Amino acid sequence: MRKFVLGDIHGGLKAIHQVLKRAKVTQMDTLIFLGDFVDGWSESPAVLDFLIELQKQQPCIFIRGNHDELLLDWLLGNNENIDEKLWFQHGGEATVLSYQNIDTDTKEKHIQFLQSLQNYHLDNENRLFIHAGFTNMKGVEHEFFKPLFYWDRTLWETALSLDNKLSKDAITYPNRLKIYKEIYIGHTPVTKIDETIPVNKSCVWNIDTGAAFKGPLTIMDVDTKQFWQSDSLPDLYPNEKGRN
Repeated sequence: MRKFVLGDIHGGLKAIHQVLKRAKVTQMDTLIFLGDFVDGWSESPAVLDFLIELQKQQPCIFIRGNHDELLLDWLLGNNENIDEKLWFQHGGEATVLSYQNIDTDTKEKHIQFLQSLQNYHLDNENRLFIHAGFTNMKGVEHEFFKPLFYWDRTLWETALSLDNKLSKDAITYPNRLKIYKEIYIGHTPVTKIDETIPVNKSCVWNIDTGAAFKGPLTIMDVDTKQFWQSDSLPDLYPNEKGRN
């Protein structure tokens, strides 16, 4: 049995089908999704439908992303938690439009799924899977402000800026990067540093390869680090803008 981790999807159902096929995923394999299933391309409701059915067929772990939480608030009518103008600019408009013909029962299933998402997953090899990051120097269990799990960018910025020559034993080595064997994140696309493949800095692996924008969706074998990618999302949805 293999263990796979998948980056941010942002409504790109076609990309999920491609990576699962290209990685030859079987029902014996475990799939860990790092969140942001929605907002961007036009198939956000279909992505959630697919994931709800997928977990009935094989082991799946679904992590909460900031866009998933925004959609949940919208579906629940908690509009005071949403800056609608900002959300629409960052993919929310496509999601709202895609829900125009979705029935009440399906919306309720989506609400239940979104409420069931995990803030993080820690496996038996001390590998952490989380959408964005954490700030507490003792680890995720001690985090005071839980939304940082799906909003933080400082963990990735810290790993990205770290001098490769700095020893882990150095007094200035960041404590957050000593706690876990590996940390797998999404949230901040590696296209921001002109990459379109998973990037490893210190113990952090960033699997968000820009599927919301002009990049592909990525699936990676956690143990071997082999990865497979979809076509770029604008190629899969040529008549859409995504979050571009």
